[in-house]
Formats: sequence, C-alpha cells, structure tokens
Amino acid sequence: MPFPFSLILFRYNRLLALMVLGTGGSISWAQTQPAPAPHRVPDTMAQRVMACTLCHGKEGRATNTGFFPRIAGKPEGYLYHQLRHFREGRRNNAGMTALLDHLSDAYLHEIAGHFSQLELPYPPPAVTDASAEQLAKGEALVRRGDAARKLPACTACHGAALTGVAPNVPGLLGLPRDYLIGQLGGWQTGLRKAFAPDCMAHVAQQLEPSEISAITGWLAAQALPADPHPVAAMAEPMPLRCGFAPEASR
Repeated sequence: MPFPFSLILFRYNRLLALMVLGTGGSISWAQTQPAPAPHRVPDTMAQRVMACTLCHGKEGRATNTGFFPRIAGKPEGYLYHQLRHFREGRRNNAGMTALLDHLSDAYLHEIAGHFSQLELPYPPPAVTDASAEQLAKGEALVRRGDAARKLPACTACHGAALTGVAPNVPGLLGLPRDYLIGQLGGWQTGLRKAFAPDCMAHVAQQLEPSEISAITGWLAAQALPADPHPVAAMAEPMPLRCGFAPEASR
C-alpha cells in the first residue's frame, strides 16, 4: 500500500521543525552563532577599474600578443584623451563606449592617473616571422622616416627610445603587432580619429600596406630599454602639429 503523501509531508515538516528549533522546542546551536560579517569590497581605484583588466590584462599590463594594448605606464594625458575619444565616438568600440558613457571628465582623469603610475614589468618581445629585409625596412621608417614624402620618423614624436613623451605621446614598444596594425589601419580609413589636427591620420594615410607590415613587425620584435618610462620632453620640436588638447579641435 503506497505511503500517503500527506503523511510524508507531515513527517518532513516535523523533521524540519526539529532541525530549526532543536529537540523539545529549544533554540538550536546554529541560531546562537553570530551572523557572518558582510563581505565588503574595498573602495579603491584598483578595485573600480577591474572591468578594464578583463581585456587589458591584470593591472592593465596586457601581453605582447593578441589585440588588446597595455595601458599600465602609459602617459596620463594620452590615456585621458583616449578615454574621451572612446566616450565621444572618435574611437569606435561599443564596449569601451558603454563603460565610459556616463563618466565625467574628472573621473576619466582619475582612471588615467591610476594606470599611468603603475610600475609593472614588460613581457619579452614577440617572436616575429618577418624577414631580415622587412625588419630593416621597418627600422628605417621608424628611425628615419621618408624625407621625400615628408614622412617623419616615429622617433621624432614618440621619443628616441620609443617609450613615449609625457604627458600625451604613447610609447610604441611592448604592444601587440595586431593592435599596431589595427590602429594604423583605423587612421587610414577614418575609423580612428583624434583631436584636430590629427597628425597620426596624416602619417598613416601615406603608408603602403607593406610599410605598415614592416613597421609593426619591427616594433613588436623590440625589447624595452632599461628605463621604459616616457621621457619628460623632446629635445627637438615635433615635426607635425598634433591636437592633443581638446581646445585644439575647436
């Protein structure tokens, strides 16, 4: 004869009551214990920018492969301007725009300042499959440019060591080759923009595909110098006008 369901339910409820109240209606041991302390997330900038590290790597250090660039140690002004470009549509990335859409300029400065001050080791240079001829061509364009086309050397703006110039010019070493190719292509097609006058668009639009391949192959294969920090200032004025400040675009 099957066990009546009502009897099963009665016994289950009775057992549950005994577990909660203890035998004889007394308060159980579990009820006498203090409630666990609530988990509190530290209110630090490192905690707030955890969303950034999902793509840019732990603490923003990224790697030298893939597509996402390192942001740790980049000049503060450069990082701030890129955050604004994403928020305001001069750079196109739906994820970045969604993250930044409601953030104020002051908060973007805080984020940029946080990442710019991180002192983290760089990965070793990427292994390249570029030929010796391609690497030599890339190095020549990076270090000397092409005077016949009035094409400046990368070092003329990004510093002799290619580690960037404070506060607005980024370094070019320690970045994935795919990322470098993508950004030069973005400037060529107008997908990436900066404040006017957009000097990088002027440079990128003069480069042939083979030159972009050579430049990015050489850059990605270079190790960082002993001092990887952006230099404080350039010895010579920059060869092109660049709209680093917002007012320059007006």
